[in-house]
Amino acid sequence: MGKRSIVVSLAAAAAAAAVCIALALPPGGERDWAGDGAPPEPVKLVFMTWGNPSHLDMYERLLDRFAELRPDIAIELESVPYPEYQQKLSVLAAGRELPDIAWAADRMIPQFRANHILADVSETARDAGFDPGDFIPSTLDMFRGEDGMLYGLPFSTPPSVMFYNADLFERAGLTPPDTLHAQGRWTWERFRESARAIAALSSGGERVYGANFFRDWKTWIQLGSYAWSHGSGPFNARMTAFAWDDDAGVATMRMLEEMMFDERSHPKVGEQAGFEGGGVGMFFDVYSYVSVARTIRDFRWNIAPLPSGPKGAVPMLGQAGYVVFEGSKHPEEAKALLRFLASREGIEATSVYFVPPRASVLNADAFLRQPGAPANVKQAVIDQMASARFQPGHVNWQAIDTAVMSGLDRLWARELTPEQTVRWVREQIEPLLREP
Repeated sequence: MGKRSIVVSLAAAAAAAAVCIALALPPGGERDWAGDGAPPEPVKLVFMTWGNPSHLDMYERLLDRFAELRPDIAIELESVPYPEYQQKLSVLAAGRELPDIAWAADRMIPQFRANHILADVSETARDAGFDPGDFIPSTLDMFRGEDGMLYGLPFSTPPSVMFYNADLFERAGLTPPDTLHAQGRWTWERFRESARAIAALSSGGERVYGANFFRDWKTWIQLGSYAWSHGSGPFNARMTAFAWDDDAGVATMRMLEEMMFDERSHPKVGEQAGFEGGGVGMFFDVYSYVSVARTIRDFRWNIAPLPSGPKGAVPMLGQAGYVVFEGSKHPEEAKALLRFLASREGIEATSVYFVPPRASVLNADAFLRQPGAPANVKQAVIDQMASARFQPGHVNWQAIDTAVMSGLDRLWARELTPEQTVRWVREQIEPLLREP
């Protein structure tokens, strides 16, 4: 399912008439074809994502709908795993082989803009028929350049949440985290206590872990929530200085080290302990992981806000959007696809897995009460968005990310103490942050 070509039949042309203005079609619904002889071959666009199979299934249905409206365009849907995604696009950019349209995460945008590979899509966002005012204003900030132009449109703006295994909480005799949050008692200390109690359920060949911060041993940014909730964070607000070598940063590393090695409540690096396997009590991720969680049949699960520190609960606000790349052979068709995907219809479709950036969709019952959705969407997602912290990107983000992971590797190998780890990371990162 990593690649699928969708070639459209002309039978869908009739459905295009009702929306020909919105999608820039002439009244007949086709382009450059007077009806004599064979119709022209559809224009082919490549659409790249890092989506999982559930995401791709959803997009296939959505693109089938687009096919009804634009039978002159064929879409090839590609998926690249997230850890390799930005590097893959960098390689494609060097070879002038970029896709026409793609997903882009928040921390990728600065590099893409600096490399001048993003097309200006401001005209789409200014069109009253597109209803640009429906977007929550802050969701557009990531895509706005210093020139005031827009270089993408959002489709997902999720705060981090905690997925928890309700069966393990019940077996351990623990109060669920969403209940504790409602009582004002869901703290990092209570989180550690719960993780230890769940890990104590391990017996014989059954290894149970209380918590897991990592999806693929690369999502270290989730750890930033501990520091943010203590008034600090990995970097300063302008991404010009490393700030994780303070007390909160050291405490973050110490918490992780103790949970791995002393309390044995967190998997050690390299262990395959996914939440969906049933052996992890609490898992940190963005809301879109719900696409995987919905496939779980062996245990009950739910979501809850992240634990609180002195500054309350401060989840990471992740953002992702659609971008059109410069150099596309079919820029107008690519922008038509962008317009459709970011329309209310498109955002309603993707809200099955992603927190919508359009206010009309975010606050609709269709999002809050989707079949199979967790019960606590309002408490764990919508109510947390005001306090969520957006982690800015940087043109050197790939190198910064590698440096942090290298430091964590040394911590996990017990080559460095928590204090030494943050100092080592600072030495690697400070020169990168100073580069323009």
